[in-house]
Amino acid sequence: MTVPVTRKDLMIVNMGPHHPSMHGVLRLIVTLDGEDVIDCEPILGYLHRGMEKIAENRTIIQYLPYVTRWDYLATMFTEAITVNAPEQLENVQVPQRASYIRVIMLELSRIASHLLWLGPFMADIGAQTPFFYIFRERELIYDLFEAATGMRMMHNYFRIGGVAADLPYGWIDKCLDFCDYSLTGVVEYQKLITWNPIFLERVEGVGIIVGEEAVNWGLSGPMLRASGIQWDLRKVDHYECYNEFDWEVQWQKEGDSLARYLVRIGEMKESIKIIQQALEGIPGGPYENLEVRRFDRAKNSEWNDFEYRFISKKPSPNFELSKQELYVRVEAPKGELGIYLIGDNSGFPWRWKIRPPGFINLQILPQLVKRMKLADIMTILGSIDIIMGEVDR
Repeated sequence: MTVPVTRKDLMIVNMGPHHPSMHGVLRLIVTLDGEDVIDCEPILGYLHRGMEKIAENRTIIQYLPYVTRWDYLATMFTEAITVNAPEQLENVQVPQRASYIRVIMLELSRIASHLLWLGPFMADIGAQTPFFYIFRERELIYDLFEAATGMRMMHNYFRIGGVAADLPYGWIDKCLDFCDYSLTGVVEYQKLITWNPIFLERVEGVGIIVGEEAVNWGLSGPMLRASGIQWDLRKVDHYECYNEFDWEVQWQKEGDSLARYLVRIGEMKESIKIIQQALEGIPGGPYENLEVRRFDRAKNSEWNDFEYRFISKKPSPNFELSKQELYVRVEAPKGELGIYLIGDNSGFPWRWKIRPPGFINLQILPQLVKRMKLADIMTILGSIDIIMGEVDR
């Protein structure tokens, strides 16, 4: 009897490009030996819109509506970095009230982003229920955003020297109610997911990154903190008024997909803590620098005319970006979001380089999935948390 010869041919499979509602239009060319992954090559660029070049032909205020299209799940952070860069370049002071409002908005945006990471991540590994649950809290966050900014997703709310409009009457009480409600929601997710044996089987020990490796690859955010490195730009750079609040950096030392999940769940709780403290301690005063200038000016100043005083979202005057350069960064939900800005004594930036966290974090994917099973690709890709809008820009 002749023994059948086992074929040794490798199989090349296309994963994606997926529908944008999943992780975005990412294409993976995967080389398989049976179920084992031999190689994986991510193909990017399906969502490239030339965001950096557009910035060179726009003033900062004209460019603000564009930036919310990078990471469209954490839009407040892209707006924050866009106004922080010229603020630091020109040394614009932000009033205390505006800084508190910014922190509240940023942390709400962080919770919304982590929720919409959790749902699809669980769906990727076969658990459908959390995908429907996460929309409860997320919908409430978007209601709060809509009340404050007029928009649910693309807010156009941050301005150089402050924010576009003050918080409406009753908003603070509404937000405090949301914090109490969402804390119970996070506890529910922990009960539902964290000790689920099927979930643990899928994520424990999958996609391990050690601390030194994470630093060498330039990873940031939960990807870095899940590998045992306590690095959070809110603590490191002390931007806005984060050092006035009592909160802890969330980190784990295992470096696997479970650790990245635990870091994000912990971050949601810490964000709620920060929001509660900010809401209770929010000071009075102007909500943008221009308001200060308006009060200081003469009675017949242009800032006192009907147009300026009674339009809710105020247009900010353009100013020249002086001939110097700087790098500004914030701790976005996915990692370090940075802008390298070069001014040229004109209203437009000479260079506007974006450092998206998703793009840098995604580069470790081929190394993580090698020698893993095909089914583990979605677990590892999901745990990285990418949005192709900011990867491709």
